[in-house]
Amino acid sequence: MEDNKKKMEDIIKKVDEMRKSGTVDLSLDEDLSIAVMNLISLEEHFFFTGEKTDNPGYFDMLAEVREMRKSLLLKLMLKNEGESWCISKHLLATSMRLMEVGTKLQGAGKKEEAKEFFDRSYKMYSLFWALRLKIIDVSGIKEIPAGDKPWSVDDIVTKLVNCCDE
Repeated sequence: MEDNKKKMEDIIKKVDEMRKSGTVDLSLDEDLSIAVMNLISLEEHFFFTGEKTDNPGYFDMLAEVREMRKSLLLKLMLKNEGESWCISKHLLATSMRLMEVGTKLQGAGKKEEAKEFFDRSYKMYSLFWALRLKIIDVSGIKEIPAGDKPWSVDDIVTKLVNCCDE
């Protein structure tokens, strides 16, 4: 238990140092991550539209959007290990799609089912931040206490990333 408390103190210290040094602007990065989500979504739409219309111009636009997405994702994922680049892209894409499913369910009046998809979307987005910030061992996150209760993956976004903190 004492070891977990030390881990949490180290995490908080590292985040505070990042904020004070200006090495990371989490509100800026959050906006950028949402932009990357939308670019991934555009890639998908250009692909499907190109296939459905048999118009190769859509594939040209897909390539242009893909290059922009790659350059912007690089700003978020400066240091990659293993397949963290690809994992981050897929976490953002999954988060966006689950959010869209939740939104459609919400519009259809299926609020409880929509909430489940929103929760899943948020979980994927939080996993992205766990990978992006490299401040915790994602596999052990449930075991790290914060105050009276353990931090969850969701707490990364809830407690550390605040787009309104300027």
